[in-house]
Amino acid sequence: MKRREFGNLFGLGLLATSLPIAIAACNPTETTSEAPEPDDAPAATIDETPREDGFAALGTVTDLDSDGYLAKKGFIAGPVIVIRDPAAADSVIALNSMCTHQGCSVEWKDDAFACPCHGSKFNTDGSVATGPATDPLASYEAIIDGDLVLVKAT
Repeated sequence: MKRREFGNLFGLGLLATSLPIAIAACNPTETTSEAPEPDDAPAATIDETPREDGFAALGTVTDLDSDGYLAKKGFIAGPVIVIRDPAAADSVIALNSMCTHQGCSVEWKDDAFACPCHGSKFNTDGSVATGPATDPLASYEAIIDGDLVLVKAT
């Protein structure tokens, strides 16, 4: 047997013996499912269809208050992040969540909007607090209606 034939057969054998491991790795390992406890009721889905006045629901006031913010990259109006207005607790501030420096998603952290990519920080009104970003975050019109936080989609 020549070296090339041996190498080919050895490689084929190695591949054949690895195949069951690769198949097992692709299959889900957890096959049991537990029924949810009564307290683990699934969260209600929010209808994001814009109303006649152009506002669409982003989330609930309860979620806003518990998390400190609401954010959604795929919102109908564009990527958005909403917080309570520090100057008026009964209103909200909605900003485009894409950093104006290089388009990373900003996060609400330590009472400011922070870009995790390059360190830009934005004030609650969207203005730049610290660069490298030079342009402010775009704002959206937002309101609270009942238990829903609504953002103007048009």
